[in-house]
Amino acid sequence: MTGPSALAGGRPLRVGFVLEQTLGHVTHSDNLTRLVPADPRIEAEFLPVAFDPDPRWAKVPGHGNWTVRSGLRARRAVRRLRRTGPLDALFVHTQVPATLIPDVLWRIPSVVSLDATPRQYDELGEHYGHETGGDRVEKAKRSLHRASFDRADRLVAWSEWAKQGLVDDYGVDPDKVVVIAPGVDYERWAAEGRAAGEVEAEGPVRVLFVGGDLVRKGGDTLIDAVRRLRSGGVPVELDLVTQASVPAEDGICVHNGLRPNDAALIELYRRADVFCLPTLGDCLPMVLSEAGALGLPLVSTDVGAIGEIVQPDRTGLLVPPRDEEALAEALATLVGDPRLRRSLGANARDLVRERYDAATNATRLVDLLVEVAGPRP
Repeated sequence: MTGPSALAGGRPLRVGFVLEQTLGHVTHSDNLTRLVPADPRIEAEFLPVAFDPDPRWAKVPGHGNWTVRSGLRARRAVRRLRRTGPLDALFVHTQVPATLIPDVLWRIPSVVSLDATPRQYDELGEHYGHETGGDRVEKAKRSLHRASFDRADRLVAWSEWAKQGLVDDYGVDPDKVVVIAPGVDYERWAAEGRAAGEVEAEGPVRVLFVGGDLVRKGGDTLIDAVRRLRSGGVPVELDLVTQASVPAEDGICVHNGLRPNDAALIELYRRADVFCLPTLGDCLPMVLSEAGALGLPLVSTDVGAIGEIVQPDRTGLLVPPRDEEALAEALATLVGDPRLRRSLGANARDLVRERYDAATNATRLVDLLVEVAGPRP
């Protein structure tokens, strides 16, 4: 680690953080905003890129497109920041706001971070309501994306899956890509979990689901699986945290309106015995690292990079998407084997502490920014 005295002129580096504010990126941004300023090596300037359209710019061509809108907002935000003084480095998460600022990435030492490549997102698009354009449009998009990847000094991928996509689909040199997961506030979340060896409470096994988009996250399949288990006499109950309106029923409790890091949400994690996210389309859901930090065994689907954290028979179990029978069988296995639950949960906690600790990974991001910072030729 480079100390403050080794920086340009013995001062902290001034770094702009352009942060996309959509989906799980909001939680990642919150973690960075809280953790990065504690590092004395940099002076962080945060530039959140809001998703909501700005009516003042509604007549700008393409303003309805998120890539266009975020790119223009990123450009304006960086321009305003540079008026107050030079930037030593720029961190942009994700590639979406980076797409229309390749010239900025060329002038300022830059790191672009992403959870999935545009091509990978296209492959998952049906679950996000995302559609690809015609050949000419897709060719132009690919050219813009390659330009931003090429002109950034380094790229951060949230997973090995995303890194491989950069190499395979965009010809990026693998040595240019560093895998740094988004992470969870491990100290806080782990402290809320059961102590090692603590005996679980008597009664039904509690399964927790956390997903705003109930259908995309597989919550409807999970509800059916739990109904199947309960009708067969399996002692299981489900806590469902979602934005969707779902009628409560016997054995299924619905929680609406909870925000990331809410005390009530953490309490639900603490009371759970199993965490289940049978998602249809995802990259690397942060809720899995939250559950792992609390020592919960994980049940999910092998989509995106999920297999890197839900490792079969080590940290959890994987089932095919939309497979109610396989999901019910996996849950029944865990309900009936407390020792397996404890073993998988302990391994999940160890893996999260090693790879998905937000504080550790924020330091790694700063290490990378210090490495790339410096004057352009």
